[in-house]
Amino acid sequence: MGNEEAWYIVKQSNGSCEILPATEVEVNQSGEQSTTSAERWGPFGSHSQAIARRVGLIRAGKCQPI
Repeated sequence: MGNEEAWYIVKQSNGSCEILPATEVEVNQSGEQSTTSAERWGPFGSHSQAIARRVGLIRAGKCQPI
């Protein structure tokens, strides 16, 4: 786990948002067009930045709390 790993927030079908490393997002999204319904935010430079942004998305009503 290097400090240069990027993180993304991906909205799930149930409305909650999950924080995933960029490597998993790339695997899950083999083609950008196949995930047009999924919202994602990022990349973020650290896991803590992604957590802070997810809190903001929950407060803004874009994501449901887990």
